[in-house]
Amino acid sequence: MQVFSKTEKQNIKEEFNDLIVNCQRCNKREDKALINKAFNIANDAHDNMRRKSGEPYILHPIAVAKIATREIGLGVKSIICSLLHDIVEDTEYTLKDVEHNFGPKIASIIDGLTKISGVFDNKSSLQAENFRKMLLTLSDDVRVILIKLADRLHNMRTLDALPPHKQYKIAGETLYLYGPLAHRLGLYAIKNELEDLSLKYQHPKIFNEISKKLAATEKKRLQAINKFSLPIINALNKNNFHFEITGRTKSIYSIWNKMQQKQVSFDEIYDLLAIRVIFKPKPRMVEKTQCWNIYSIITDIYTPKPERIRDWISQPKANSYEALHVTVMGPSGQWIEVQIRSERMNEIAERGFAAHYKYKGLKSSESELDKWIKTIREHLSNPNSDALQFLDEFKLNLFSQEIMVFTPKGLLVTLPKGSTSLDFAYEIHSEIGNKAIGAKVNHKLVPLNYKLSSGDQVEIITSDKQKTQLEWLDYVTTVKAKSAITNSFKSEYKNRIFRGQKILESKLKELNISPSSHIFKKLFDGYNVSNKDELYSKIGSELISLDDIDKKLEKKSRKKWVKYWSIQLKSSTTKIDKKSKNKNNRKIKNPLIIDDAIGDADEKNIKYQIADCCNPIPGDDVVGFKSDEGITTIHQATCNEAIKLMSSRGDSIVPATWVSNKIMSFLIRLKIKGIDRDGIYFDLANVISNEFNISIRSLTLESKNGIFDGKVDCYVHGKDDITNLIDKLYKVNGIDEIIREEKFED
Repeated sequence: MQVFSKTEKQNIKEEFNDLIVNCQRCNKREDKALINKAFNIANDAHDNMRRKSGEPYILHPIAVAKIATREIGLGVKSIICSLLHDIVEDTEYTLKDVEHNFGPKIASIIDGLTKISGVFDNKSSLQAENFRKMLLTLSDDVRVILIKLADRLHNMRTLDALPPHKQYKIAGETLYLYGPLAHRLGLYAIKNELEDLSLKYQHPKIFNEISKKLAATEKKRLQAINKFSLPIINALNKNNFHFEITGRTKSIYSIWNKMQQKQVSFDEIYDLLAIRVIFKPKPRMVEKTQCWNIYSIITDIYTPKPERIRDWISQPKANSYEALHVTVMGPSGQWIEVQIRSERMNEIAERGFAAHYKYKGLKSSESELDKWIKTIREHLSNPNSDALQFLDEFKLNLFSQEIMVFTPKGLLVTLPKGSTSLDFAYEIHSEIGNKAIGAKVNHKLVPLNYKLSSGDQVEIITSDKQKTQLEWLDYVTTVKAKSAITNSFKSEYKNRIFRGQKILESKLKELNISPSSHIFKKLFDGYNVSNKDELYSKIGSELISLDDIDKKLEKKSRKKWVKYWSIQLKSSTTKIDKKSKNKNNRKIKNPLIIDDAIGDADEKNIKYQIADCCNPIPGDDVVGFKSDEGITTIHQATCNEAIKLMSSRGDSIVPATWVSNKIMSFLIRLKIKGIDRDGIYFDLANVISNEFNISIRSLTLESKNGIFDGKVDCYVHGKDDITNLIDKLYKVNGIDEIIREEKFED
């Protein structure tokens, strides 16, 4: 253990003094005394301990405390907990010691911040259990989660010191859970930084490219902001508003995400700019009225885009965000979004949940944020819920978009976008959901899986004879609905699983086949299920018949023309023979380096497979996940399933990169949309087959009212082929949109 130098000790003292001096909510002498006491205990506990970067460990708790108070707006108790958050986990101090020195409340928060230790069976996940434990404190104190977000933010800011596989794990977990959680709690600045930092470590080249392009165009953007803002400033001054105008650029992650979704380049992202007008409300005037007054002033100057008006002052977002957004045509012919907020609205937008509670007394009704936390508490109250299942369902409800629907009596209900009439029924009451047989939406009869839209008025039709159905789980999206359905037939569901397992085992025995992960993978693909329990349950409830099981097991992967994969791992494994004949009977070799080992699969005897959920090809950023059986599955690094695995099975990450791909072919699908015309089919086929010498498997176009939708399945050697092909296809007259579909049925 390396003893701290005088310089390091002086740096620790200066950082702590900076925390105290700049703490706006640490004015009382007794508060400062408690913070000093917490620091002294933490400093003593972490004495001579260092982080992976080599710096004194105590600087991390101090940094977390600064984020908690300055960037989130928390108070004295949160500063104390931030300073002490690692002492129980990493030192000899116990929760009893914390309670003795600071009382039960501080001890309870520290307990929520302390990771679970111990060994879990292979059906569990330490990451998921730790996340679930942290969320359990929602029933007691939400500050645990706010401090955890501060802790995660500082860890992301200092992630350089960790090896690549750890960076992947932490960045994936951050993107999957902590970014959406920060958004759900209204911490937009923290959410954006977490997403940007995740992108930096998952895709460093992309991050650096976009950063450089933003830096190169910064001067031009500032000029555009000034030119756009000047007429608004003059008009608001004329109307005696006290305000400030700030310009902001879309975050790097948001830009990249839009480039991915729209399949466009950086230069084709036109809404990089947004302007905020933050005003001090005039006395004796309603904030909402003043927002619309400012809106009127702005739209007198610039023409608004009607479909891009967002009114979150009449009905705030579920995370309590309030603002009026309008997109207008700027003087240079580009669309610019203007966000109109009062000072109160802006503080809630910047500091989220903490600021929400500061102003909570101003409104008597329960906010959507309160309702969301209440829903999570209800779900957490079930002691038998599986941590991984909870993780999935919790993630589902970190929704960024909401719809607002009405009861027959006109009461407003907020639901995640994509919710059905059955979600609505369970949102009203679990018994109404359990007895639901249908619904009337806007006075028209609809089924339970009908997707609702904002503004719909919904009436649920019930029957005492109705029983919950297994397929209802496919109808709903909310945690509340899924939990209620699962609880209502949990025992019956277990019986179905047991019955289905016995039926399948008997059938496999009859066919003289031994169950294995390879066999189950074929069954999962063949019967379109994701796990054993779902397979057993559907067999047990006779939703799946095993009469055609032999055909399902004989069905070969669409990658049958791949000769073999070559992968390297540090640990010794056993080779899976992937050899087969492709259509030209060519020998194909596609080396893929996993981790930093050297050598081919033939030499190292590697066991691996390519994920069907995202179908990575050479050129894609990829990452591997090693299963308990020793099989490494290769995913695209952007794959939703991969990001989920980073959050629940992060210790199984195996970094991977392509080495070469000279004569290998991969089946890919492109979805194409455009304006129909004579000869469009011939032009597309000509570009693909003749100009690029790419083998087309199928090309279909369907035209309606002058617009066509099409898809092309073809064989390529790698991502460069796709990029070049898409660029060339966009030059074909009439093509409007081309998207690579990563998951498709062969």
